Amino acid sequence: AIVLPPWVALAIRPTPGVWQYIKVNVHTFVVEDLTVSKYLHFKEQLVDGSANGNFVLELDFEPFNASFPRPTLSNSIGNGAEFLNRHLSATLFHDDNENMHPLLEFLKLHCLPRHRMPNLNMMMLNDKIQNLNALRHALRKAEEYLDTLPSETLYAEFEHEFREIGLEPGWGDTAEHVLEMIRILLDLLEAPNPYNLEKFLGRVPRVFNVVILSPHGYFAQDNVLGYPDTGGQVVYILDQVRALENEMIHRIKQQGLDITPRILIITRLLPDAVGTTCSERVEKVHGTEYSDILRVPFRTENGIVRQWISRFEVWPYLETYTEDVANEITKELRCKPDLIIGNYSDGNIVASLLADKLGVTQCTIAHALEKTKYPNSDLYWKELEDKYHFSCQFTADLIAMNHTDFIITSTFQEIAGRYTYIHTCIYI
Repeated sequence: AIVLPPWVALAIRPTPGVWQYIKVNVHTFVVEDLTVSKYLHFKEQLVDGSANGNFVLELDFEPFNASFPRPTLSNSIGNGAEFLNRHLSATLFHDDNENMHPLLEFLKLHCLPRHRMPNLNMMMLNDKIQNLNALRHALRKAEEYLDTLPSETLYAEFEHEFREIGLEPGWGDTAEHVLEMIRILLDLLEAPNPYNLEKFLGRVPRVFNVVILSPHGYFAQDNVLGYPDTGGQVVYILDQVRALENEMIHRIKQQGLDITPRILIITRLLPDAVGTTCSERVEKVHGTEYSDILRVPFRTENGIVRQWISRFEVWPYLETYTEDVANEITKELRCKPDLIIGNYSDGNIVASLLADKLGVTQCTIAHALEKTKYPNSDLYWKELEDKYHFSCQFTADLIAMNHTDFIITSTFQEIAGRYTYIHTCIYI
């Protein structure tokens, strides 16, 4: 609640993900509905009065395509992929061939490997497939042929026959797995539905190189826990990287591809970090085969910044850091990554800058952001500015969270709070 006599403004959440805003005159008991903008303006008057008038900066982060739907039901929260699949299956795949073309273009886009694949020139489709009729014809011929083979037959044994009809590696490692994927696609072309769309897209080989950004703190595997700005996020990322590598290896192998995945954790190089590995450029992640910590130093016009810097003080360095990281990634991977993941505010804004620069899909991790740790910090940030520089941090969060392609969280509560409870405040 916000109290500005004689008005009291209320933010009401009847159900997770649904908010209503009203203000009540305590003298006359008149109730008025408020838009989000008017509610926020009312809230800001607690600090700024009415000095800003009509000259308030507003940023519109609505979807670029105005026809794109927005989830309105609470049960859509945390199920973004499922919501998108329902939308795509309903709109892209109509009852005419024109609406099927995005699926064909998607497959053609992913048929040209961008990575270190000396024995693989194309994936999924080759130049013999130029239209939907050709794709359907090739899939039906492949289905008929695979029905004659034992299910455990390796892809290499019928690779030549597939290439002749326009199909390349990436459909599966055995006749059984290839036939499953081909039938899923045939079903999609015949009668699309969200379930088959999710299954098919989940099998298309797309992610081979991943970059995870976590610049602040002492990021290493030994002798760093307890250091400033170093704790749970290090353990969290290392655990996730091990699990991610195992999943990538499994999926790549199951799709019949001989490709080595790579995961790079990008953090800050600390030349003066005595007793740790934070001064080493590259460190292998324990328990993995293809994952490394790659450290890049902060830099100014005067040279490398050698000492540790608090996570609240990193903001002046991040744009130059992004440029340096882009160069280091290119050297290490010799190609663009397929996915860039940001962690915490500094990692998320660097991920946004990097994804924009390289034209790569971005993911942000909405975890342990400072705004939720300091009650009313969005309103009274100026009182904390000298120590925490929240003007920079909250702006970085705002940009990164709206620039990203998708956001991941550990729990439903991180997105929308509990079903029966959410933190409440009274502003006076």
